[in-house]
Amino acid sequence: MGKVVWALRELRGAQKSAKGVSLYSRFVNRPTGRYLAAGSYALGLTPNQVTLISAAFSLGAAAAVALSAPSWGLGIAVWAALAVGFAFDSADGQLARLRGGGSAAGEWLDHVVDCAKLTALHSCALIAFYRFPDAYGTDGDGWLLVPLGFQFAAIVTFFGGLLTEKLKPRPAPESPAAAPSTVRAVALLPVDHGVFCLVFLLLGGGKLFACAYAALGVVAGLFLLAFLVKWFRELSAVPR
Repeated sequence: MGKVVWALRELRGAQKSAKGVSLYSRFVNRPTGRYLAAGSYALGLTPNQVTLISAAFSLGAAAAVALSAPSWGLGIAVWAALAVGFAFDSADGQLARLRGGGSAAGEWLDHVVDCAKLTALHSCALIAFYRFPDAYGTDGDGWLLVPLGFQFAAIVTFFGGLLTEKLKPRPAPESPAAAPSTVRAVALLPVDHGVFCLVFLLLGGGKLFACAYAALGVVAGLFLLAFLVKWFRELSAVPR
């Protein structure tokens, strides 16, 4: 118990900037991840092991969507597993900072697992729409394009954001951190992974889930266009 208390105290002062982070990640996912990181530290887990735990929860949830007929109970279980997996995704980085810093291999594993989780979740949604068309009301072939489009927007957003951060010059160490914008934090909620996970609570609604999932896909596509313009302008201003 003493290790957990010490870890929580240390982690409170070792949080990443809240700039560009939605309200869900800032006030729900990161705090939850902090407790998971403290518990993982007390158990002697490594950041890479925590990353794999995150993958197990998230990929297990995705597989359940593809393999099981939709129901309200399934929706609760899938949402819970995705939410826990997302929280462990925050915990691995926090645990790495607590242990004195991560490694290049650990960062690589974290990003590969994140990409795999996104790809698997939308692929399994496509499989579910194909396997259970009567339950989801997705008997038209056009519905199979929805998860493909959503997956495209999610992966390009993930890769584009990651690459932009790598190519942008790092601020000087003495530069003061910009204050997080509440308006931006609210605006980013529709494309926060934690908010996306909530849609799976509607699995028992069949068609209701399919429509809500499709609506979030449209929003993801619109955000992708806005992000691409923003990132291109930012990188265009970077001197060669």
